[in-house]
Amino acid sequence: MSQSHRVVTREEWLRQRIALLAEEKAFTRQRDEMSRKVRELPWVKVEKQYTFDSPSGKVSLADLFGPHSQLIVYHFMFDPTWSQGCKSCSFVADHYNSILIHLAHRDVSFTTISKAPLEMLEQFRKRMGWSFPWVSAARSDFGRDFGVSFTDQELASGTSVYNYNAGPYPIRELPGLSVLFKDSGGGDIYHTYSTFARGLDNFLGMYHYLDITPKGRDEEPNSGMSWLRHHDRYDDAHFVDPWAERPGITGPAPR
Repeated sequence: MSQSHRVVTREEWLRQRIALLAEEKAFTRQRDEMSRKVRELPWVKVEKQYTFDSPSGKVSLADLFGPHSQLIVYHFMFDPTWSQGCKSCSFVADHYNSILIHLAHRDVSFTTISKAPLEMLEQFRKRMGWSFPWVSAARSDFGRDFGVSFTDQELASGTSVYNYNAGPYPIRELPGLSVLFKDSGGGDIYHTYSTFARGLDNFLGMYHYLDITPKGRDEEPNSGMSWLRHHDRYDDAHFVDPWAERPGITGPAPR
């Protein structure tokens, strides 16, 4: 960052800060309006029966709601061939691990779902010190149906659709967040919302702290989160992105 950044008097700074405050308030109102539109999206009934592997045995999608009518699912990138979970998804998980108790008091359950087998998820969760519910969709089409899991054939043909767009994506697992609602009468489940890629920025509070510092996110152009590490690996000089462990993988995961 340039050391010749403009410096003004306190009075001039205050004048410009108050002007910016008006824009910030307008942006907040725009966010409120966008959130309202998200809540007013039509719903899609989930017809397929999904089963997951959990530490307590087989569970259904309905089981993941627990006593609540609303469920948030984080689609955590963890391919069965990787030695550990995605560093960017781990960054997201660091943000939500401690808030589940607060969500529960607003009638919301939160579950993390990955393609890797349960034993790998449990081993990685223990290493990272997380306590959130985490289930495996290793024997389920859940990830594929919700737009985050792809076959090698789809990747090779460039026909995979991620974030509502078809394109040549480099890896079989990608991140996302989905919201579902369960009717208290008949128990029907509905898919109400999903977001992917940069849409997940909204749930990364650390980025919002960085955004107000003079250097901002300080990320290299086109490299995105290349600086990021698992929270227990920042001093590891030999760190390798889990998704890059497979031969032939090139380019970063899409954001």
